[in-house]
Amino acid sequence: MPLMKPALDVGIIGYGAYVPPYRLPAAEVSRVWHPGGDRAPVESKSVAGPDEDTVTMSIEAARNALARANIAPAQLGAVWVGSESHPYAVKPTSAIVAEAIGATPHVLAGDWQFACKAGTEALQAAAALVGSGMAPYALAIGMDTAQSRPGDALEYTAAAGGAAYILGPAADAVALLQGSVSFVTENPDFWRRPGQSYPEHGGRFTGEPSYFRHTLAAATELMEALERTPQDYAYAIFHQPNGRFPRQAARRLGLTGDQVEPGLLVDRIGNAYAGSSLLGLSAVLDIARAGDRILVVSYGSGAGSDALEWVVTDALQERRDRAPLTSHYVNRAQEIDYATYARYRNKLRMD
Repeated sequence: MPLMKPALDVGIIGYGAYVPPYRLPAAEVSRVWHPGGDRAPVESKSVAGPDEDTVTMSIEAARNALARANIAPAQLGAVWVGSESHPYAVKPTSAIVAEAIGATPHVLAGDWQFACKAGTEALQAAAALVGSGMAPYALAIGMDTAQSRPGDALEYTAAAGGAAYILGPAADAVALLQGSVSFVTENPDFWRRPGQSYPEHGGRFTGEPSYFRHTLAAATELMEALERTPQDYAYAIFHQPNGRFPRQAARRLGLTGDQVEPGLLVDRIGNAYAGSSLLGLSAVLDIARAGDRILVVSYGSGAGSDALEWVVTDALQERRDRAPLTSHYVNRAQEIDYATYARYRNKLRMD
């Protein structure tokens, strides 16, 4: 079986979320570009402010994770940031984050790519580093300020935000990693070439041959390898390009709405790309109880999925209140109009 599990038992010892306060209502996108069109796929999406990017948001989430872990930043053996919106083409986001949180100079730093599953890739690598005994702790972040061409269907959902996770020894964990499965093939559903401001997508590839094929395969193979049934999970979290896909994937796997809805944030904040499934996990950790089993399944265009299983420990209840909950960032919504959104995201080019 394709199950991956570190040699040493590891888990999450600290986690933290960040979502910008600004919200663009879907009705504003419809008003400007699609008056009288079909129903919008979400209520609103989060928008990074003019002084925010993947670096600044990653720093906020990382500081929240450190507060819950209660370790010195210098103890981190790695700082890894997964994103498809790194602010520099040549300059690592991870090095800036590591410097800002005080993890330098003796630390591994690297930026991860794979579209929307870049965050779970970083998470798996962090688990492997700690699980091999090479480092006591490692920080993995999934964060994005997702791009979308004005008027494109993606503009309804391409959002900003993400979460950070510190992996460490099982004895200190709030959630223990039970194993993971990755399922990857090549698929032309989404891409952006160097120099392009906005991504393109092949719509006919997005559903069955991409999202559902990879998500369902990774989740099914993980459950088979660990001998689980859908009823074994208290919660299940999927990548959230819209509200329909994760709910449909859950039904096809035999999961219920009670298992899926607590981590489904897309209707209120949109698709945070590399931060999507990791934000769902942070929202669930905010309410989970000891013994709860959690399934997390990411998806990245290109295409691939990572499926991971976690079991919550007794340490979570005391540690979760050391930093703002995910709901704090989701609920502090400040609506903006399309013109403000265009200014904040530099949609108006005045060359």
